[in-house]
Amino acid sequence: MVLSHAASDTDVSHSTFASPYVRTSLPRFKMPGNSIPNEAAYQIMHDELMLDGNSRLNLASFLTTWMEPECDKLIMASINKNYVEKHAYPITTELQNRCVNMIANLFNAPLGETETAVGVGTVGSSEAIMLAGLAFKRKWQNKRKAEGKPFNKPNIVTGANVHEVCWEKFARWLMRTLCVAAILGSTLNGEFEDVKLLNDLLVLKNKETGWDTPIHVDAASGGFIAPFLYPELEWDFRLPLVKSINVSGHKYGLVYEGIGWVVWRTKEDLPEELIFHVNYLGVDQPTFTLNFSKVFHQSLFIDIHLSINVGSSQVIAQYYQLIRLGHEVSRVIEM
Repeated sequence: MVLSHAASDTDVSHSTFASPYVRTSLPRFKMPGNSIPNEAAYQIMHDELMLDGNSRLNLASFLTTWMEPECDKLIMASINKNYVEKHAYPITTELQNRCVNMIANLFNAPLGETETAVGVGTVGSSEAIMLAGLAFKRKWQNKRKAEGKPFNKPNIVTGANVHEVCWEKFARWLMRTLCVAAILGSTLNGEFEDVKLLNDLLVLKNKETGWDTPIHVDAASGGFIAPFLYPELEWDFRLPLVKSINVSGHKYGLVYEGIGWVVWRTKEDLPEELIFHVNYLGVDQPTFTLNFSKVFHQSLFIDIHLSINVGSSQVIAQYYQLIRLGHEVSRVIEM
């Protein structure tokens, strides 16, 4: 979210239509003294929003700007659900659990037939990266403490093509954390880094130094492309040092803005001590607090919120796309 600032020096909204209910211009930055009819409020906002760009023509963005009408109906039917009330909306909870497991299997997580994937639904990949970084940070600190070594100056190794500013935000806000970040789908030009080569070189480096440096793959732009177009490309959990992967559902996951995912290789890669237990509405709910999002861990619902209210629409939209397109989604991408 960008910082708020006034777009103009005047606190006056200019009416664009005549109405007996709106005889004077409304203030821009203060609540009006009186109410106005719903039709008038709608028309004022509708006219002003016409100055926005047409999202269907937004060819400069790689975020999803269109979905099928059937999915739009599902979104509108679920937009009023508070997702955190899992006992009131258990099916929505189940759908997210299915999404986490589908994505983990898509990325070749080493799961047994009855194992549940460890993953997180987030607002987007920026938050997903923050959560993965926190897991790396805590595991590194615990290891250093056990070895009796300093644990206050970790570092993170990334390329210059890291996803937007989220990695810099993580480093600035949450300390620099010891891991190597690989990019599968650069924001600048869409390039895939050679994650397998990075893994092989890091295996040798770990043997030489005694380190245990892991890899996180930032697959925000490529995670929903590579498995379909390049299934033989080894970049995911087939590589032993890859411990977590993030992907953006609102990019090539073909869902409207507001959904991202991060999955871990195994439950051991997400430290249990990062999870808090909160009693909400009379029910114990494990929480991993950072931002507005949702988590599953060992079949448990984990709300990752500073607040406790979450819409469920994007999760439902993601599940719709996964079952609607299946592995044939590659045909859509190739088009």
